[in-house]
Amino acid sequence: MVKRLVVGAHYGFRDWLAQRVTAVVMAVYTVYMFVCVLNLPAYDNAAWRGLMSGGFAKFATFLFALALFYHAWVGVRDIWMDYVKPISVRLTLHVITLLALIGYAGWVAQILWRL
Repeated sequence: MVKRLVVGAHYGFRDWLAQRVTAVVMAVYTVYMFVCVLNLPAYDNAAWRGLMSGGFAKFATFLFALALFYHAWVGVRDIWMDYVKPISVRLTLHVITLLALIGYAGWVAQILWRL
């Protein structure tokens, strides 16, 4: 009988699916913004403010940012889990990464709703 060695957190399918869903959200947003920017009457600050003044544009941008941050969290967390062996260092890197991404999300919200 072969005894299996259990290692890691085994997020597996959930993380694989999260990476794909967030990638689709980011791709759709990128196409949406590309079309919106191409349809701007002028390429200046006033036109950009006009584009981003609508509630949908702000929501879509914030959703894109959240998808980006979650996508980054899954990827960076997996890197830390795969390549950083000392548990204390790995935990420290997880916490720093998580705090940075939460801070970035707050910063994006502040920028978007300040416009």
